Amino acid sequence: MTSFSRYLPFVAAMALVVVASNILVQFPMQGAIGDLSLGDILTWGAFTYPFSFLVTDLANRRYGPAVARRIVFVGFMTAVVCSILVPPFLFRHETAADRLVRIAAASGAAFLTAQLLDVTVFNRLRRQSWWRAPIVGTLVGSVFDTLVFFTVAFSAAFAFAGPSDGFALEAAPLMGVLPIETMRWVSWALGDLSVKLIIAVVALIPYRLLAARWSQPALAV
Repeated sequence: MTSFSRYLPFVAAMALVVVASNILVQFPMQGAIGDLSLGDILTWGAFTYPFSFLVTDLANRRYGPAVARRIVFVGFMTAVVCSILVPPFLFRHETAADRLVRIAAASGAAFLTAQLLDVTVFNRLRRQSWWRAPIVGTLVGSVFDTLVFFTVAFSAAFAFAGPSDGFALEAAPLMGVLPIETMRWVSWALGDLSVKLIIAVVALIPYRLLAARWSQPALAV
């Protein structure tokens, strides 16, 4: 088996997660819980993107930091290209091309920052308790990912990168219910981060199950 074919499942999983997230982040959740409008705090992308950290951590655990970084870069390039080409096909050109470019740029910047930070933190802690490296790396990466992505993708300060989302810039109660109004994308960011943190804990289960199947890390070649 060639070196690339060994890593291909990780690369494919990474690209799939990021492309799906880039599409789903454009769709606020519908419905309400009591007085809480879900569209004010969450997009569907919040439920898929956190699994990119699981892919990175498993690749890191299996093949080490050098290969994990390689998978991050290859997955990143694949995801950015697909994020520009696939959504117009799915949306039948309902989303402006320059808006898609801005989403892809925000995703790319956030992805590289967060995933490479996750790799670094993971390797500093990998000799400690089995859960410490994946959970701390994911938590740190998640904070930076949310901050970079939502600021670049939705903040009016980055309007030079492409057209803004009018719905995201509308004033709404913070987190949908608090008596403070702010731009809706700020609540999306806080909701997104909350989901990331929850999934980071849940993802420890598949991480443990999959990592336990490897008696020892594989040699990177």
